[in-house]
Amino acid sequence: MHRTRIKICGFTREADVDAACAAGADAIGLNLYPKSPRAVTPARARELAARMPPFVTPVLLFVNATPAEVAAGLAAVPHAVLQFHGDESPADCEAAARPYLRAVRMGAPGVDLLDCAARYGSAQALLLDAFVEGFGGGGKVFDWSLIPRSVRVPVVLSGGLNPANVTDGVLTVRPWAVDVSSGVEQAKGIKDAGLMRRFCQAVRDADQRVAEAAS
Repeated sequence: MHRTRIKICGFTREADVDAACAAGADAIGLNLYPKSPRAVTPARARELAARMPPFVTPVLLFVNATPAEVAAGLAAVPHAVLQFHGDESPADCEAAARPYLRAVRMGAPGVDLLDCAARYGSAQALLLDAFVEGFGGGGKVFDWSLIPRSVRVPVVLSGGLNPANVTDGVLTVRPWAVDVSSGVEQAKGIKDAGLMRRFCQAVRDADQRVAEAAS
């Protein structure tokens, strides 16, 4: 049975990192985009990453960062996976020689997921988010039918997910992983432990339904 991995993003507090790990998160996203309301500094990212137990992966999110900014993030959290959410080229994403996720803004003019998969073939996965003005999905759900079945790279489903709809997302898209931020928050950057537990349980319930259907 495939176990859908869970990434929760946008942490600013130690207690929330602890609660996410206890709920079953596989990856913790730390936002290094200074314009984000969930932004943290590299030094703060180091402190939060230190809370993560073994086998929980820190993910550093960048938007059109300079090589020096990426290097500063990696100096603080050397074992992190990178997530690029801006206009970065394949060469930009590969420059740090670290595993990375490439965000794709689904529904944006001219965006072709199969073309993105070909161009960013070195990415560990494509993270599919909703298209809104600016960067980030704005907590919006995009039309999941836009995802072609023929895409050959792992997909991380993002965009407006929450405990109420993530089961449907997993059953419909069958992604490698899901990603949530605002859907488990009390306020921007302030997570809700109960919502994180419910979100993770909803993903596990979806996996169980997939396994039962296949048996």
